[in-house]
Amino acid sequence: MEEYLRVGILTNTHGLKGEVKVLPTTEDPERFLDLTRVFVPLEHGKRRELPLESVRFFKQFVIVKFAGLDRIEDVVSMKGCDLEIPREEGLPLEEGEYYIADLLDMEVYTDEQEFLGTIRDVIQTGANDVYVVRGEKGEILLPAIAECVLSVSPEENRMLVHRMKGL
Repeated sequence: MEEYLRVGILTNTHGLKGEVKVLPTTEDPERFLDLTRVFVPLEHGKRRELPLESVRFFKQFVIVKFAGLDRIEDVVSMKGCDLEIPREEGLPLEEGEYYIADLLDMEVYTDEQEFLGTIRDVIQTGANDVYVVRGEKGEILLPAIAECVLSVSPEENRMLVHRMKGL
């Protein structure tokens, strides 16, 4: 399981005083108000800790100011970077909910023990999530609904599904 969870993507700078635009990837963007810090992944599994100075909202973005980074030159190099938090600071999950990070690369098998492939992406739609599974037979889209997803075991890195007609 992933040690850190992505909560947003730093998409661009905002103004000249070190603020940045963040596209939230968390279910609750308002959670940024409760965060005191985020981490930016670096090479070789290292991370840079960035204390938050201020947070506000603009359209679908979160405008963030990091403590000590007061000029556009201080933040411009971070464009496109993920913003992460430690797993223990993640939002609590309900029964049957999983962090997307724990589903990526999970092996998917049918209830007839046929290996379909691994989850490469999760598409979030209005009704339900859709798992993008890639395997030897190409790409399959599986709806994240009880009729299709029979069990999920992050510990075993395995999902059991019922392949519905038409999928």
